[in-house]
Amino acid sequence: MKILVKSGRVIDPANNIDEKLDILIVDGIIAELSPNIDAGDAEVVNAAGLLVTPGLVDMHVHLRDPGFEYKEDIVTGTRAAAAGGVTSVACMPNTDPVNDSLAVTKYIIGKAREQGSINVFPIGSITKGMKGEILSEMGELKEGGCVGFSDDGLPVKNGEMMRRALEYAGTFDVPIISHAEDLSLVAGGVMNEGPVATELGLKGIPWVAEEATTARDIMLAELTGSHLHVAHVSTKGSVELVRLAKKRGVRVTCEATPHHFMLTDEAVRGYNTNAKMNPPLRSRENVDAVRAGLADGTIDAIATDHAPHHPDEKNVEFAIAMNGIIGLETLLPLTLKLVGEKVLTLSQAIALITCQPAKILDIDRGTLSVGAVADITLINPNKEWIVDAAKLQSKSRNTPWDGEQLKGCVMKTLLAGKEVYSRS
Repeated sequence: MKILVKSGRVIDPANNIDEKLDILIVDGIIAELSPNIDAGDAEVVNAAGLLVTPGLVDMHVHLRDPGFEYKEDIVTGTRAAAAGGVTSVACMPNTDPVNDSLAVTKYIIGKAREQGSINVFPIGSITKGMKGEILSEMGELKEGGCVGFSDDGLPVKNGEMMRRALEYAGTFDVPIISHAEDLSLVAGGVMNEGPVATELGLKGIPWVAEEATTARDIMLAELTGSHLHVAHVSTKGSVELVRLAKKRGVRVTCEATPHHFMLTDEAVRGYNTNAKMNPPLRSRENVDAVRAGLADGTIDAIATDHAPHHPDEKNVEFAIAMNGIIGLETLLPLTLKLVGEKVLTLSQAIALITCQPAKILDIDRGTLSVGAVADITLINPNKEWIVDAAKLQSKSRNTPWDGEQLKGCVMKTLLAGKEVYSRS
């Protein structure tokens, strides 16, 4: 099977490519990149006027499957990913049962292969049942297909347990993904501590709840020499802690979400539960610090923390609403917004959602190298569209961008050369 992606602006940050090229795909593998390839008997995909990038990689997604399929499942979650130009996701283990066993890992991989639209890479839990008491069988889970370990949604409260997790994971060189949160400092808070929380009469969460655990985990990574990845950094201090640790040579990487570089805690006004998340939306100073961290390379990846919830879990009083929003279908335009606002170059932006997260997880995706699997996203960077939550592919509708006009649109998504999404 031959496919020729013709006349697109090819952007592949892994290979420092940004030029008009054709891409020849043979049997799902990239066979050639060069100008004016003779199509021969190949099926031609016209990419004139479009950006052609590696399929996007989202390293932090909740597919809710198994156990919470009323919110999302592997079928709908991967369909939403394909619509967002995402061809690879890493799915978090806070399912029911928790992904702390080979049986659950195999279920996820098997269902994704049979019924999913894209690549799914499971994240195993750090501890059994995410209870923070006994380490999971990481070696077995790694062998079964897990690409990292996290108790995301909950911190590993015990420092000794986190140290042993880093040491264990270090023996086969996979990242421990930290959900940095000191629950004793959260103390029932529901949004960022500050003037907006005071005005709304809501209990706030101070910055130190995130930064204290970020600091601890970085020091444990320094002690063990293992790879720590800090999920969803949201404060100025967390960004600076990672920046300084990298200068010291600590093996630490981190990610930021679109909501933490686009929205402030002002979005909570009106008690908008689609602005309730964990970590909470922060002040403008913190948002600017996250943007600066993306610009200078301190933050290694942009990830959505795609967190689907049933309407009944969001259409309640703010204090008891579930945390999180969906994000797969808005990842691209919100990332491109940073390019439009001159925070990032286009190459930087694409790297943050392709080769850099792929490198963190050590998966063979995120590049258009000859010989690579032909996971490819075709993008119209100038096309504007209005987010209509009711028409998104996700099973859930909890997005703060419902009704917003965004710029940058996925036109086609290819998985190993096969079309898995197309927009007319």
